[in-house]
Amino acid sequence: MVPYREILGLHSLNYSQRQIEASAHCSRHTIRNVLAAAKEADISWPLEDYVTNEMLESAFQPDRLTTTNPRKEPNYSHIHKELARPGVNLTMLWSEYCEECRINGNTPYMYTQFCDKYRRWARTTKATMRIHHKPGDAMQVDWAGSTILIYDKITGEVADAYLFVAVLPCSCKAYAEVCDNMRTEAWLSCHVHATATSAE
Repeated sequence: MVPYREILGLHSLNYSQRQIEASAHCSRHTIRNVLAAAKEADISWPLEDYVTNEMLESAFQPDRLTTTNPRKEPNYSHIHKELARPGVNLTMLWSEYCEECRINGNTPYMYTQFCDKYRRWARTTKATMRIHHKPGDAMQVDWAGSTILIYDKITGEVADAYLFVAVLPCSCKAYAEVCDNMRTEAWLSCHVHATATSAE
């Protein structure tokens, strides 16, 4: 699908058609048609977050609409759960979705529309919500992601290390400490250091 939102957004920033072509990966002919259709429909940037490329296409080119959608709908609930896992992002999930479509002979959505549709689903189902924190009420702590490598400048040896991270959610003040293990002693020591630092 044509990246309508991106074209309109870049045009509002006074990008040239050549620059928009390079960024949005579509022809100048397409860009001219989109800008002309937007002007005719009196649609301009900025757009509300809920306005998707699909909605813009229906406004710009209603003749393209069909009674059936040949594209495979993503499993939004699965996407939402996967995004909670460390290191997972929408780009990875879109690639998996495309591969699944290829295996099953389905037509996938393009990346921009895939993201738009997921975010719209998340807003509609209230899958995401804002949590309000009182100052000093809580501290969020955990071992961050995978291990990191530490290099000894003298010996040249490389060793795995673990990163402890603590965040005060109200102020977003963060504390990080590198440890050589994740034993209870290190866990408690990091808590003590984080608490002492946050009180300063």
